[in-house]
Amino acid sequence: MDATTLPTPPTTTAVKSPPAAERVYLHVKAGVLDRSYEGGTLLTEGDLADTVGVSRTPVREALLRLEAEGLIKLYPKKGALVLPVSAQEIADVVETRLLVEQHSVAKVVGAVPPQLITSLEESLAEQRGHAAAGDLAAFAVADRCFHAEIVRAAGNRILAHLYDQLRDRQLRMGVATMHAEPGRVAKNIAEHTEILEALRDGAADTAADIVQRHVSWVKVLATGEPWSRS
Repeated sequence: MDATTLPTPPTTTAVKSPPAAERVYLHVKAGVLDRSYEGGTLLTEGDLADTVGVSRTPVREALLRLEAEGLIKLYPKKGALVLPVSAQEIADVVETRLLVEQHSVAKVVGAVPPQLITSLEESLAEQRGHAAAGDLAAFAVADRCFHAEIVRAAGNRILAHLYDQLRDRQLRMGVATMHAEPGRVAKNIAEHTEILEALRDGAADTAADIVQRHVSWVKVLATGEPWSRS
């Protein structure tokens, strides 16, 4: 290299930030799911534009998307109301989860893939860490992932896709139940451990019963009445 020739500096690729509407969407959705924006909260375009640092146009675009997902209700010239979780929604989600999860655990328990056991063990460790830190939102995500791993392991892609569509509702309800019943965090960890042990032991009936008891508890929050199987 000639003494007067300097090496070319490495090229750095600038990381592009998400579009403005996407930033607003992610901000509001995260707030709704972790209950920073409680049900009944009225959000205004101006406040959201100031908070995220964008104009009002992308705010409107983001709010329309969130309304389509059933998380908010738009009121012209007033703002967006964060919709509370209804008793009917809780009942519907519990019923759907039971149909999918009990089928999945029964299908998996006969021949549990070793990688599933490893994934569930890692998920439990993650849950314990979030519980110790008091991070209910992160705990709810790990909780939901624990169940999703079992559903995916059952090998039915259509059911797995259906289950994934419940994701946001599950996360929101999970945080709500743990705020209402703080002791539920430890109970969830204990029941997840029971599910894992039943899978290890190949105990199909036990695993299905634990899943039924574990998932159905959420309905108590809405009705105040214990869930009983017919």
